[in-house]
Amino acid sequence: MIEHLPSKLPELQSSIFTVVGKWAHRHQALNLSQGFPNFGADPKLLDLVSKAMKAGYNQYAPMEGIYSLREVICEKIKHLYGKAYDPDKEITMVAGATQGIFTAITSVVHKGDEVIVFKPAYDCYEPAIELNGGSVVPLQMKGKEYRIDWNEFRAAITGKTRLVIINSPHNPTGNILSENDLEELSESLKNTDIMVLSDEVYEHMVFDGEVHRSVSRYPGLAERSFVMASFGKTFHVTGWKMGYCVAPAPLMKEFRKVHEFNVYAINHPIQRALAEYLAEPDHYLGLPELFQKKRDMFLEAIRPSRFSFTPSKGTYFQLLDYSRITAEGDVDFSRRLIEERGIASIPVSVFNLGNLDQKHLRFCFAKTDDTLLKAAEILNVI
Repeated sequence: MIEHLPSKLPELQSSIFTVVGKWAHRHQALNLSQGFPNFGADPKLLDLVSKAMKAGYNQYAPMEGIYSLREVICEKIKHLYGKAYDPDKEITMVAGATQGIFTAITSVVHKGDEVIVFKPAYDCYEPAIELNGGSVVPLQMKGKEYRIDWNEFRAAITGKTRLVIINSPHNPTGNILSENDLEELSESLKNTDIMVLSDEVYEHMVFDGEVHRSVSRYPGLAERSFVMASFGKTFHVTGWKMGYCVAPAPLMKEFRKVHEFNVYAINHPIQRALAEYLAEPDHYLGLPELFQKKRDMFLEAIRPSRFSFTPSKGTYFQLLDYSRITAEGDVDFSRRLIEERGIASIPVSVFNLGNLDQKHLRFCFAKTDDTLLKAAEILNVI
């Protein structure tokens, strides 16, 4: 029996999602922690998947994905962001954004390379960098508003910088990158070979009349960027683990070298269904209104509470500041809310540099109205 296997990730602990999920299950808490809807997908989409299965599309799809789906995605991107990608050479279907992110990092990060990551950061980025021999260069976003300090970013760039990872709309904060942010990033990387990995899985959840600023909109960024998207997030089917990556041909060539021997083919009948479903833009253009209504309902319902907040600008997450309630740490307070009040959320400090604790909990509002109102009843008496 092997008892002392050297770990490639010796410092890695169980993710906060696993930990909180276990706490919530043990105490049968109302779960607003993990980022998935508790309402169903469009029956039309489900029918299209069933139709594809019955039509016999149950064997391997092409490694890069079926052409009809790649083509309609490229048309969607051109319509929304003005960027024309080549369906043949610049797009690949992935088994969810997490797999796509791992593949992108693996395809370009070499031993000794540095990768700049803005904190708080979703927890799949850093392990992938470390597994590939890279070094994480973490930069904490500033203040309770989580703003990027672009002077600090430029100072962090070295001759070893290989990749920058950005995420907008941002999980866990619910912020979005501004026009100035994208211009600063573009200008900072000009005349370098540094690449960008842009996690845009919440691209269709931007509120209050704002627009999603994909790196695809900016020629100086698009030419050096992997862009990751998720159908699971967009169409309330996170368990399907279905998304795509677009990138200029030289980057995509390297991406596919890893993808072919990592995953190879993505779910075939679901691709067939999505190719038909995406042909109607209303299926994704109406999402901002849907989720803004849920955000607004949730925030209006908790207005009597002692929590404070700035309305989320995107995603389906809302940060609540509990500093008027208690001085205890966010992990401890999160656990106490589960054990004593029966409601689960995610403490944000675990995503911050040095576990910086700003008394923020993240709540998911991609829930039924009934669930959100029940949550508000609990939060209003804390």
